[in-house]
Amino acid sequence: MTSSTELAFLVIYAVSFYIFIIYRSLQISQGILLSLYHYTKVYGLRPGWIFHRLNDVSDAQWRNFRGNLSILTLVFGIFTLMASSRRKYGLKAKGMSVIWLMLSLAYLSYLHGACILYILFIASANFLLVKICGRTKFVFLLWIFNITLLICNRVYEGYPFSLFGRSWAYLDNYRGTFRWHICFNFVILRMISFGYDYHWAYYSNRFDKEKHIQRCNNCSLGRTCYQLLQERSLENDKFSFTIYLSYLIYAPLYIAGPIVSFNAFASQLDTPQRTHSLKEVVWYGLRWIFSLMLMESMTHFFYYNAFAISGTWKHLSPLDIFIIGYGVLNFMWLKFFLLWRYFRFWSLINGIEAPENMPRCINNCYNLESFWRNWHASFNKWLVRYMYIPLGGTQAKLLNVWVIFTFVAVWHDLEWKLLSWAWLTCIFFIPEMIVKSTTNTLKVESSVGKFLYRELSAVAGAITITCLMVANLVGFVIGSSGINWLLSKFLQKEGLPTLGGMFITFYVGTKLMFHISDAKQKRIHSR
Repeated sequence: MTSSTELAFLVIYAVSFYIFIIYRSLQISQGILLSLYHYTKVYGLRPGWIFHRLNDVSDAQWRNFRGNLSILTLVFGIFTLMASSRRKYGLKAKGMSVIWLMLSLAYLSYLHGACILYILFIASANFLLVKICGRTKFVFLLWIFNITLLICNRVYEGYPFSLFGRSWAYLDNYRGTFRWHICFNFVILRMISFGYDYHWAYYSNRFDKEKHIQRCNNCSLGRTCYQLLQERSLENDKFSFTIYLSYLIYAPLYIAGPIVSFNAFASQLDTPQRTHSLKEVVWYGLRWIFSLMLMESMTHFFYYNAFAISGTWKHLSPLDIFIIGYGVLNFMWLKFFLLWRYFRFWSLINGIEAPENMPRCINNCYNLESFWRNWHASFNKWLVRYMYIPLGGTQAKLLNVWVIFTFVAVWHDLEWKLLSWAWLTCIFFIPEMIVKSTTNTLKVESSVGKFLYRELSAVAGAITITCLMVANLVGFVIGSSGINWLLSKFLQKEGLPTLGGMFITFYVGTKLMFHISDAKQKRIHSR
């Protein structure tokens, strides 16, 4: 079979698969489930605005973002107006940090009310720790301080003021509209980033700026890419308390990121980002609006998340369980895509570039490494820079994944299902790393060898996608207690055909991803 014939077959299969998924999802949402179970048993369905259909707002994160979008956009507009002062008055780092700080403090006062005192106190304590010990080998202290905070913030639910005596209890009536300790997880990442970047600024920088500019497509054209912003050393005056605090609570990235390193943020206070032109930024915003309409259509026609949260999908066939599970993961991807791109767009408008969190579609990832590199990409960059490399990088890779994913689980929340998700991911990661290490030492030159290698890679990709589905459903939907139920559904006689069809579909999908990757490589080499 020629490459073009294979591609045609793969495309036909993929189109047929999605037509069936959409058709069956509509059946489940419109008639089958709602005729057997009254919709009041399906949590989170509310009257919608598209053709008088019900709208799935069962996901609390999406419901809160969607409900507060008008207020966020108003704050977005005010920030954008104030950002024009940079161009008008030629403000540099010190001036811009003061403006961002004042605006962000006003924004946080609305979000957290009196709890802003906790944020300022903890941020000040971290700043003192870094400034006093940052020129020594203090990394252990930095981690102990921040991980202790991470755990205590959750255990004590943001510290009620009544803990400190009756005279402070009245402040519990002014805790704002948003729980401060939830957002503070991102602030902790920024505090660690500040500590490391300050520590590394004291030592010689091994980053070869000239070599990077020659190799980087953006930098060679006179622009400044994110990597250059992050890796180049900063002058000591950039590590001031004002710039540090404006970095921690910078409003566009405060609630959900994307995560930007201190070096990259401080570097853009003097000169706004030059990687993206105004036309590109406007087009970025228009694409976001289109994606929002796609999400609205999805939640009005397909009630994946509501079925999963309500537990009603447990009464369905293995095929329908697969469709709902697959739909939930795509819903999660689109939700985070919209959240992260909205805040990144806000930041870009104000001249601060942050890494893109979703550079690749969830349906275009066939191995664990590429999935995690392209899911929460800015967090992945943070983990590589501040955990993976300091822990020894590739020399201790098999050990590093356990430490890193355990931290990621605790960072998200103190729940056993998240730890189960983290450790399942590590278990699935180890065979992939061993196979990759082995194949990198082998050189396949014959056409038969290349064919076999490609086929085995596609089979491995299908297995990996299945493992990713299981790990993410366990971590974010069914919990560790639901593993036995999920396995029993698919390993029984009725579920085996669905399991086989699912594996074949993921095999075909992986082969299609190979063709997409090959096309991208040809385009790069043709330039």
